[in-house]
Amino acid sequence: MFMASGSSLENKEGRNFAMRRRLLVAACAGACLISAVSAAAAPALKDKDDDAPILLVDDDKVQCPTAAFTKIQDAVNAAPPGATIRVCPGTYNEQVSIAKKLTIRGDNGAVVMPSNMVMNTSSLATGEPIAAAILVAGTTNVTLENLTVDGRNNNIVACAPTLVGVFYRNASGEISDLAVRNMKLSLALNGCQSGLGIFVQSGSGGASHVEIEGSSVHDFQKNGITANETGTHVDINHNVVTGLGPTTGAAQNGIQIGFGARGEIVGNQAANHIWSPCVSVTVCAFIATDILVFQSNDVRVYRNVGGVSQTAIDLVGDHNEIDRNTVFDTLVFDGISVMGNANEVDANSITNSDESGIFIDGNSNTVTENRINEAPIGILKTSGSVGNLINGNYFFNTPIQVKDPTPANQEKLSPYR
Repeated sequence: MFMASGSSLENKEGRNFAMRRRLLVAACAGACLISAVSAAAAPALKDKDDDAPILLVDDDKVQCPTAAFTKIQDAVNAAPPGATIRVCPGTYNEQVSIAKKLTIRGDNGAVVMPSNMVMNTSSLATGEPIAAAILVAGTTNVTLENLTVDGRNNNIVACAPTLVGVFYRNASGEISDLAVRNMKLSLALNGCQSGLGIFVQSGSGGASHVEIEGSSVHDFQKNGITANETGTHVDINHNVVTGLGPTTGAAQNGIQIGFGARGEIVGNQAANHIWSPCVSVTVCAFIATDILVFQSNDVRVYRNVGGVSQTAIDLVGDHNEIDRNTVFDTLVFDGISVMGNANEVDANSITNSDESGIFIDGNSNTVTENRINEAPIGILKTSGSVGNLINGNYFFNTPIQVKDPTPANQEKLSPYR
């Protein structure tokens, strides 16, 4: 176990080395807008909620015989800004690009499943190609509701282009009640840093503000839900994100806010993220996490459930809040790991962690009222971290409740229970 043998400095350096080597989705910079091709407007119904026109799409015109379109993209091209596109049950073999204010609302059984996917945009950071099943770029107020987005027929045969299910790129809107699945390459390519379920990204002075709620994301290769870059703000609420379980390919993250992005992660369930070669704290080049906040500040992580991973909640940043989450069964590492300053870790419930319930590396963090059951060390603080308040935590079946390797403890440790 970490800190059980060897010097604290050696263990800390080993841990930070693992952190530095963790593979993450790249930060993004640069701008590229995708313009929809205009088409002659088709006869449209009206949305009785807001009097906006409704365009009807049916792949075979069986369920909706009056549909004017058989492809979603054709309806997008024809729709005036603010329109609603209703997608009838069926399988839509197409990549869809949106660059105007729209609502796309699926009936139950509406599946976007493109085959032979190709690049339709690029990374704002690196310029690397991206193939997105649904791309929303350079616009605002785009709502996606009740669609299944399935990448099983992507037929991408190399690490590039990066496979993405739904991509908001310098764009804003709402994603609700989606099922995003099978965003992964063949087994021979499982080490590629590809396969993102939902991706929100800003760059070149652009901004993205997206609410992601009530969606199911699973069978992805790298990340389930990802929000990166300064200018990005996300509200990730009440989703279920499920990893592949033990894998030797890309180290997975269930939900990620990183590289200057901000927002909140509230009421989600994320589990089953395990990188198999990580068998101990000294033999672990990469780790898999349920929720990752990386190089971002002012993020709130609240009332989520995370388990069966190498770290359930992994935070690298300052002034973040990790409150009232439920964490269980973290393998090798910690239930909650915090590397940064002035973070709050309050009233979380952590059960069965291999290394420690809560790991702290940084200054002026507050760790209060957490409940830790079954961990070798309840709260583990690295040498040299100062000004942390550790107060009123509860420990059960935890032989070492608080461990501070500093020879002369500079912490003010209030009584714990």
